[in-house]
Order: sequence, then C-alpha cells, then structure tokens
Amino acid sequence: MSTLPTDAQEHRLHPWSWLFVLQQQIQQLLLPLVALLVFGGRRQDEGMAFHLITLSVIVALVASALLQYFTYRYRIGNDTLTIRSGVFERTRREIPFARIHNVVVHQNLLHRLFGVAELRLESAAGDKPEAQMRVLKLAQALELEQLIRQRGSATSGATTDAAVPQADVLLTLPAPELVRLGLVSNRAMVVVAAGIGALFQMFPRQTTADFIEQQSRQVFGYASQLHLGTSIWAASIALALFTALVLMWLLSIALAVVQYHGFRLSEADRRLTVERGLLTRLRSSVARRRIQAWTLREGMLQRLFRRRQLRVDIASGGGNQNQEGRALKELAPLATPAACDGLLQHLLPQLQWPPEQWHAVSLRGWWRLCLPALVICALLAAGLTWQFGPLGLLVLLWLPWSAFKARRQVTRMGYSIDAQRVAVRGGWWNRWWRIAELDKLQALRLDRSPLDRHFGTATLTLDTAGAFGSPALQLHFLEVDTAHALMQQLGREMARRKLRW
Repeated sequence: MSTLPTDAQEHRLHPWSWLFVLQQQIQQLLLPLVALLVFGGRRQDEGMAFHLITLSVIVALVASALLQYFTYRYRIGNDTLTIRSGVFERTRREIPFARIHNVVVHQNLLHRLFGVAELRLESAAGDKPEAQMRVLKLAQALELEQLIRQRGSATSGATTDAAVPQADVLLTLPAPELVRLGLVSNRAMVVVAAGIGALFQMFPRQTTADFIEQQSRQVFGYASQLHLGTSIWAASIALALFTALVLMWLLSIALAVVQYHGFRLSEADRRLTVERGLLTRLRSSVARRRIQAWTLREGMLQRLFRRRQLRVDIASGGGNQNQEGRALKELAPLATPAACDGLLQHLLPQLQWPPEQWHAVSLRGWWRLCLPALVICALLAAGLTWQFGPLGLLVLLWLPWSAFKARRQVTRMGYSIDAQRVAVRGGWWNRWWRIAELDKLQALRLDRSPLDRHFGTATLTLDTAGAFGSPALQLHFLEVDTAHALMQQLGREMARRKLRW
C-alpha cells in the first residue's frame, strides 16, 4: 500500500522535521555555543548578559527551524517534483525526475528512533543537492526513491515494469573484511589529528602548550626516579609505541565497523544501490549510465592483504568534498582483485579487463617526478645544517629513495584504448587504475611544460562530466607525436558519438 500523497496538492514534511533542522543548526554552531557558555560564565559581573545572549540564540534557532517546517511544501507530479520553500524570499523549484542522478536516504540514530529519514536528491550540476527533504517517514522516503527511479527511467526512454524489480546483490562486506578494512585504512590517524586540532581551537594555544609541558615533566621526573637502564628505557619506549599502534588499529577497526557495517551493493533495473552504516544508515543509489569514471586503488597494505578498492565518479555535484560521506563513491571499499575485476566486467560488459596490452610512456626525464623532493630536501638540509652542523645533511639520504620511486612510477605508467574505453594506470608504492568510457568524454587538453618541450613529451588530459576523482584522468610523459595522434583519434570518436551522462 502506498504511503505517499496521491493527490496533486502540496504537502508538508514529517511533523517532527523541525527538530532535525534544529539538530543540524545546533551541530553547526556547537563550538561557538559551548565557548559562549563556558567563557561567558566565568565573569560574575557579565554572566547574566552572556546567558541571555545564549538563550536568545537558542530561541532564534528554534524559531528558524519551525518557520522552515511551516514554509516547506512539496508536490509529486507525473514527471516532476515541485518544492516551495523560504520565509521572506519564497523559492519554487521544479525538479524533473529524469534529471535526478543520485538519491540518498540518510538515517542517523535520531532518525531511526523516530522512524524517519532524510532524502537528498542530486543532479549533475552544482555542489549542493537539488533538494534536501528533512525529514520524511522512512517508508515514504524509500517509496519516493523508487518512484523517482521508475519515472526517471520512463522519461528517459527506458522501459520499466509496474512491479518493483528484484535487486541482485553484487557485493557484501562480512566481519573479517571490515577488520581488514580497518587495518589498511588510516581513519584513526585522521580522527586523532582532527581531535587534536579541535582541542587547539577550543583552548588557548599557550594553555595547551603549558599543560603538555607540565605533564611531560611529571612523567619524565617520575621515570628518572626509577633509575632505569638504557635497555629498560629502550624496551619501555618500544612497548609504548607498540601499544599506541595497537590502539590506533583497534580504533580504525571500530570506525570501519561503524561506517561500513551491513555494507550491501545491489543492482536493480540498471541502477546501483549501496546501503551501509551501524549507527547512521545510508542508502545511496545511482543509475549506471551516470557513472563517469572508475578507479581501482591498491596500496601497500592492501597488497599485503591481497585486496583492492573500487570507486566511481558520478555526474552529481562531485566537486563537493563535504558530501563525500553521503554520495555514492565506493562500490567496493575493500575486495579481492578477482571481485573488483568481476564487478568491472559485470558493469562494463564490453570491457576487456585487465587489458591485453598496456602502452608504455616515454622514460626520458623520469627524474622530473623527484624534483619536489629534491627542492624540499635541499632546503631542509640547509636549514638543519645551519642549526645542527653536518648532521643536517642526513636529510639528503632521502634523495636516492625518491629517485628510485620516481623511476619505478614512470616505468609502470601506461594506457590502453579500445573501441569503447580508455584506461590509464600509474603509481608504484600505491597503485591505481582509471577507466572511462569514450561516450563520457567531453573535452581533451594537450599540455606541454618547459621540461616537456625539452624532452619532446606532452600530457593529454581527458575530461568527463563530473569526474572529480583523484588522480586526474591524464596520460603523462607521452611522446609528442603520440600525444597528437591520440588527441586526433579520441577527437574523432567524440565527434561521432553522443555524449551520455
């Protein structure tokens, strides 16, 4: 039985939607409010004034959330979603279902407690979503997602059945894979660094430095009283470092479980859907035709566990890094090489993967990749030598490794072009592969730096609609004649093909 409004009249969101708008506003102003409450209450003579200011801010936030609820309306048409919003400046948005590229259903703990969900509708243009419906009943959000998918496909010319198609599960992440994902990721280091940065922002820098210095003196003073030998000191430091490493691993595993618990990649009616999350549940879906580029990654630790990562770039506001956690980006956060290759073969049936032959690039001037390391090491060596004498020259020992890595990177660079796809590979310590369909290319650019002109090479950049992934889709160190020939070849293919995005 349908839970969506069936008439053509405008409707409000869930009655508790104002509460979730208020929650987001408070999250954005959390640090200023805490600082106002903490530092404002320290002075007795002005404490009441600061509390009145804080109360006024909270009342204003509640009033703003209520006004957004009473002024937000939506109407579901045959092929368009109409949204009216705004308090003083009224806005009306007409969003054709066929223009919606990505649908995200978001549920945090508070959403799950009230049985509601936030629905985000994204198109190919802009960094912000076309609509952010905060919030609907969960059943309504899922049904609206299905309705957008069906009517969008019907408008674009695809045939759809009235019944909901059965979804085929392409990939899941069991508990052992989540443990491996936590071990190979650096999520704990990111969280710890962000926490340290937040502490420095919340408290005065001098106060934080004094606290660290005081605690360090107490620790070293207590240790000096024990009269430990050199071997005991070395063992203690090694044990402390090992304990810190284990704690970081455990935290990374916990973060991976929280973010990817219940990960499920499924496909129905040529549309991919990813569901994941332990505390906050995310359900994001995108049509296969909206995928602009594919990226395989394989770091050193991933190779140790014989795993890879498969990511996609979609034409849906991909330039907004703030929505990285919600947009459909990862088809396989961690999977075996065979599973990643199988996904590519399934989703790109005409692709020969891996290619039978990779075309190598020019090795002339390979040392260009280690020029940044050369400059940085020279500056560091000069500064450290001025401060500490000849010991500062030890920094230059990094240069042989940098040169070796640069040589290996250029040696591994390559590209492959067939009748349907173009693939680029690179990296050595951290390897990657980038794939794009020729039907998705919309621009080509040939660049030649002064060093390129000296060595007779060029860089060919391939641009697709919405491919903001890293590394860029570029062919480096091409022989200049080869670069011009490839540019002409790809230009002819682009001219005779219809852009699909």
